[in-house]
Amino acid sequence: MTNDNLFSTTISSSLKTLFIGRDLRYFDSVTSTNEVARELARAGIPEGATILANHQDAGRGRMGRTWVAPPGSSLLVSIVLRPALAEVNSLIMAAALATTRAIESATPLRASIKWPNDVEIDGKKVGGILVESEIERGQLLFAVLGTGLNVNFNPHEHADIPPTATSLSNEVGHPIGRVTLLRAYLEALEHYCLASRGGAPVWQEWRDRLETLGKWVRLTSGDSVTEGWAEDVDSSGTLYIRQSNGQITKARAGEVTLRLAQPPG
Repeated sequence: MTNDNLFSTTISSSLKTLFIGRDLRYFDSVTSTNEVARELARAGIPEGATILANHQDAGRGRMGRTWVAPPGSSLLVSIVLRPALAEVNSLIMAAALATTRAIESATPLRASIKWPNDVEIDGKKVGGILVESEIERGQLLFAVLGTGLNVNFNPHEHADIPPTATSLSNEVGHPIGRVTLLRAYLEALEHYCLASRGGAPVWQEWRDRLETLGKWVRLTSGDSVTEGWAEDVDSSGTLYIRQSNGQITKARAGEVTLRLAQPPG
């Protein structure tokens, strides 16, 4: 693979960041980078500490779904953050934007976002984001921001990966250096995190990247199914869906599934 020495000390030393990635810990294999980050956060690891892995035995996405990635093929990274509780919703936005920026800095591809946490290339999923937080007595102790990005493998060769997935190398036709992607991602993520903490409307840029808006979608929450036009989002990340009868349904990221569907008629 090209420029792929993720455990190289040159990653941290060449980063143009203040805190994200300054404490960078590499593991050849872990159960899940989010799980390792949670354990280290409980032990007091500093904010911005970054956990990298070449492989995960039990990687996961939203709603307990399994995240599959062959060893050495992907970016598997989790970052410990300690934002204000009100800022947690913006972490998915910051990570999604940072991922699209990293992709576009390292490849000629155009990346977009599917609400709430998927990164896509031409409608095919290339990455996903998972935020897990720990709260005690109404106070946020920490949040772990995990990102998985398919880089150098063919998802169609793996039966347990959905056929709607892709990878960067599949799209451009050659391997992509993971170190280059990682640097770009960490630097962009810090930019968006600091902007959000400073009051900048990061959600508006996130909104502009959402491929979901303007599409007819099917929202599933438990046994409840709602269809309608994905009309807009607000600063909290809530999605507004207008049903055919004009009624507006609000969808919040969590235990819901959103898919494109065919509009009636």
